[in-house]
Amino acid sequence: MSATPGRLLLVPTPLDFGCATLAPIADVLPAATLAAAAHTTHWITENAKSTRAFLKRVGEHQPLALPLQQQTITELPREVHKKGDHKAGGFDAKPLLQAALAGHDVALVSEAGMPAVADPGSSVVRAAHDLGLHVLPLVGPVSLLLTLAASGLNGQNFAFVGYLPQDAGERAARLKQLEALALKTGQTQMWIETPYRNPAMMSALLQSLQPGTRLAIASGLTLASASIQSRSIAAWKKSAQGPDPQTPAVFAIGA
Repeated sequence: MSATPGRLLLVPTPLDFGCATLAPIADVLPAATLAAAAHTTHWITENAKSTRAFLKRVGEHQPLALPLQQQTITELPREVHKKGDHKAGGFDAKPLLQAALAGHDVALVSEAGMPAVADPGSSVVRAAHDLGLHVLPLVGPVSLLLTLAASGLNGQNFAFVGYLPQDAGERAARLKQLEALALKTGQTQMWIETPYRNPAMMSALLQSLQPGTRLAIASGLTLASASIQSRSIAAWKKSAQGPDPQTPAVFAIGA
């Protein structure tokens, strides 16, 4: 280990990954976050291609310490994406942090938002703590908190439940289970969905939930075209609206 080991930086990225339009990066990431990203040359990511695209955007505002071709970008294993890495005793990320032990800052990044929140990466953070490295989360957008703040639902007690089942029957049963929990405890229930499945999710919500249950949907957050709507299921049925099947969305239900 270097006499002065590096840090693990948690670098947030804009929420416009996969969207048709991109937000000006300086509008959604503070100058200090952009500067830290520009000065970092070692990266751990879920997708190297999207990280290069992010660094290209950063480089338009802050000169990169090294050209893109010379950046060290290491992808998390595919298995981590499929099954997650939040369970203790799972994926050992310590080998990915050798550069930090040698004195380099290492950045963890995901395709959208804060890494390790609704995305893989917790194993890397856990490994950094176990190795005695300083973990520094940088400031940037978090879609779950932006949605919660704008939903009108309970922001004092909430849970993020990841993705819901793809099977229609299992999805309907899970929605009813989450609704019962929300109505009984007052706890807001939140989840995300792959954009092309948004219409199926919307249909399931309207069919499965009670008329008085409140549903909030946020999509395109931080973009000029952002949509954040919150109303009862009965009102949603009358509006005949739903999230764009090409834009990532966050769903939340509660009393």
